[in-house]
Amino acid sequence: MRIVHIASEMTPFARTGGLGDVLEALPAALAAAGHEVSVVLPCYRGLREKARDTGVKITVPVGGTPVRAEIWETCAPNGVQVFLVRADGYFDRPALYGEEGRDYEDASARFIFFAKAAVELARRIVPAPDVLHVHDWQAALVPVLVRERRLPFKTVLTIHNLAYQGSFPAEHFGLTNLPGDYFSARGVECYGRLNLLKGGLLFADALTTVSERYAREILTPEQGSGLDGVMREQAGKLVGILNGADYAVWNPATDQLLPERFSPTALAGKRACRDALLAECGLEPEPGGPVLAMVSRLAEQKGIDLLLPLLDRLLADDVRLVILGEGDPAYERELFIASKRHGGRFTYRHSAAEKVAHLAYAGADAFLVPSHFEPCGLGAMDALKYGALPIARATGGLYETIQDYDPVSESGHGFLFYDDTTEALWDAIIRAKQYFADPVCWRALMLRAMACDFAWTKAAAGYEAVYGRVVVGR
Repeated sequence: MRIVHIASEMTPFARTGGLGDVLEALPAALAAAGHEVSVVLPCYRGLREKARDTGVKITVPVGGTPVRAEIWETCAPNGVQVFLVRADGYFDRPALYGEEGRDYEDASARFIFFAKAAVELARRIVPAPDVLHVHDWQAALVPVLVRERRLPFKTVLTIHNLAYQGSFPAEHFGLTNLPGDYFSARGVECYGRLNLLKGGLLFADALTTVSERYAREILTPEQGSGLDGVMREQAGKLVGILNGADYAVWNPATDQLLPERFSPTALAGKRACRDALLAECGLEPEPGGPVLAMVSRLAEQKGIDLLLPLLDRLLADDVRLVILGEGDPAYERELFIASKRHGGRFTYRHSAAEKVAHLAYAGADAFLVPSHFEPCGLGAMDALKYGALPIARATGGLYETIQDYDPVSESGHGFLFYDDTTEALWDAIIRAKQYFADPVCWRALMLRAMACDFAWTKAAAGYEAVYGRVVVGR
């Protein structure tokens, strides 16, 4: 099949989270399975220098304003063809979505334009694509445009996080140039506002999300983010497909960014990475307790509010804590203050080079994922491969990825907690510290964790099945 992915992120070109990682790995896995695959991405600042101008010019209306796009082309390091939609007025900016914790004021216009330009580009591709696979709200207008214009494409929409919907004031509807009846309950209107994701949910031929459990959770009022009614109506075309891990990038046996590589049969390098992480972060060496790491966006979803009240209690013992990530300025401030209060035991870095992020996975004994909800949890998959045992809330993809340790049956490779509370997280940390004190037990846990296999092959087969169904009209 000929498949075009349309998204706002793709590692290494543009990334804020797991969406970028999926767009790096999934198209490559599909190409390896024999499909013709390309990706359409906004031409953000700095990307033009890595691409060539195809000479294709596209003009689309955004409300009453015609806006021209230039189509540039490049190739990802893994060989996937990438088309870049260049419109410097929209995308030549310091950040992808916003600055200082606020989205850009013209966010709706930017991605309405992007969706329109991507559709026009798809119309010019020869031979024509079989499937336009769009990702999240930034591309969710594509299925609406395809249906309205009766274009010969099948569309698949993947929901990476239902909480982000592209919801804007009603007056922004005019930017879509859709007929007025689309601003209704059976269109892109939701609670009196323009909701781009809702339009995609209604008009895509198939819907997927990034784990089976999350597919069930978003049908409920608790995790449906106001769209649970729509999700229940569309449940017949919704499939949960657990993301994969990109072991070409995240594998301690081959990771060129580590000071010493390691594997289940050669674990000495794990200790070397642990020492290197502590030295890199300026933390005291040789702790008696575990080294804990967290690599995450600092958003409410990620459970930072559960961890903050525990920092003084946690760091009163001889443990080390490394947190890497940026996001909510209030969380950043609290973590920075705590790192000054616990110098030698805790470091927080607002941002970190790729090398430090890899070192955090490799050097940590345990990996914190206290999310209130988590559609998939790619970080936990990577942590398992590096022998950093996850301490995580049993939600979404984390529940499918991590098996809670059972000392009776000697099974499991992580520590789950179920209640969405600080004390439940603390109990899971205490359990982990208890078993860390037993080197034989901890080694067995590490080996089971590192043996987990979440390669993209299985996930890619799931998407192939979805494409096959929509292409033949079933």
